Amino acid sequence: MGKTSNHLHRIAIISSDSYRDIIRKAATVTPSARQLRWQQLELTAFFHFGVNTFTNKEWGDGTEDKKVFNLTNLDTRQWVRTMKQAGFKKLILTTKHHDGFCLWPSKYTEHSVKNSLWKDGKGDVVKEVAYACKEYGLGFGVYLSPWDRNNKNYGLGEPYDKHFMNQLTELLTQYGKIDEVWFDGAYGMGANDKKQEYNFDGWYALIRKLQPAATIAIMGPDVRWVGTENGYGRESEWSVIPADDNMLQKIADNSQKDVAFSPVGDKTAEDLGSRKEVLKSKGLVWYPAEAVCLSEMAGFGMPSKMIK
Repeated sequence: MGKTSNHLHRIAIISSDSYRDIIRKAATVTPSARQLRWQQLELTAFFHFGVNTFTNKEWGDGTEDKKVFNLTNLDTRQWVRTMKQAGFKKLILTTKHHDGFCLWPSKYTEHSVKNSLWKDGKGDVVKEVAYACKEYGLGFGVYLSPWDRNNKNYGLGEPYDKHFMNQLTELLTQYGKIDEVWFDGAYGMGANDKKQEYNFDGWYALIRKLQPAATIAIMGPDVRWVGTENGYGRESEWSVIPADDNMLQKIADNSQKDVAFSPVGDKTAEDLGSRKEVLKSKGLVWYPAEAVCLSEMAGFGMPSKMIK
C-alpha cells in the first residue's frame, strides 16, 4: 500500500510522515459517494415494528403464534407521509427482528406474514412501506437481524448463512432501490447451544452486487454505531478516525477495489478521532457515526429517530 490510496476516503500513514503531514492527510479524507448521500439525507426514521407489536415484548423468542399478527387498519402511506412532514428523508423498517418473524412472505421460513391472519396470508408489509416511500420521495432501508431465534440452523455455520443470504437476496431484489442495509451485532446461542459466526464479508459482497448504492450501516463498512443505546454521542465526534489493523489489511488486499471491512475494535471509546488519536494511527478512514435514539415504544411499532 503506497502513501495514499486512489480513494480519498481512506489514506495510509507512513513512518516518515511528520506531524504536519498527518494533519494534512486527516484534512483531505473525504466520504465515498454512498457515504455522502447518507450524510445528505440527515434524518432517518427507524420503524421497529413486527410480531412483538402484538405480543407486547421488546425481543421475541421465535415461538410466537403467527396468528397474533393480524393488522386491521394498516396505513403505511400515513406512516411515511407523517415522517416526510416531520422532515425525515429516509425510513428503515425492521423486516425481521431476533424472533425470526418476517414482515414479507419469505420463501425460506414459515415464520412470516404468509402464515398470519392478516390479509389471509397474502400481505407484505415490506412491499407496502417500500411503495409508500417511493410515492412520497423518501429513501427506503431495511434492517435484517443476523440473529434468528426461530431458525433451527442458527449456530450450525454454513446452513444458516445460506438461509440468511437467501433472505437478504429477497429483500435486495424484490422492493426496488434500497438506500441502506442496517445490521446489528446481536447474537445468541442456537438450539444446539452453538454461536453462529456471522459472514459479514459475504453479506457485504452480496449487497454491493445487488444494491451497489446502498449504505451498509452499524455492523458495516460505511457507517458505524455511535456507541450508545441512548443516542448520545461524544463531546467531539469525528468522521475521520484511525483505521485499525483489520481495515488496513482489507484496504491492502483490495487495492483499487471497493473495500468492505468488518468493523472490529472498540468503537465506544470516549475519543476516537482527535489529533492525539490520529497522530498515533497507521491509517485514516472516513467512517461516520450514526446515533440511534431508541425508546421503549420503539419496540411496539413507534418510530425512533436516527441522527447523523
